[in-house]
Amino acid sequence: MEISLLKCKLHRVTVTETQVDYEGSCAIDEALMETAGLREFEEIRLWNVTNGERLTTYAIRAARGSGVISVNGSAAHKANKGDIMIIAAFVHLTPEEADHFAPTLVYVDGHNRVRNVSRSIPVQG
Repeated sequence: MEISLLKCKLHRVTVTETQVDYEGSCAIDEALMETAGLREFEEIRLWNVTNGERLTTYAIRAARGSGVISVNGSAAHKANKGDIMIIAAFVHLTPEEADHFAPTLVYVDGHNRVRNVSRSIPVQG
């Protein structure tokens, strides 16, 4: 048996552009992808904090250090420049592997520059 766990997330990135006429995907600053451990063409989930939209697509590289988060193709109808999003990827692990796994959580500033990287979410309440 395998279970699906959060592999990584880019928390509260800002959409820098949308391109309806571009081949579908989400272009992400290569430095952010590396920090999170995302691979090009990896399946990702986009959760739009601004408007509540949720969708699945794949990651492609944008120029390193550019801060680009570009939502492309049909997904561009679900986001606008300036929207705040969470980008997440998941991994399938056995329960034994999961016991020793922690996700990579990347927190950014308003310009999509890394502010902090963590392996756990603070306990609430």
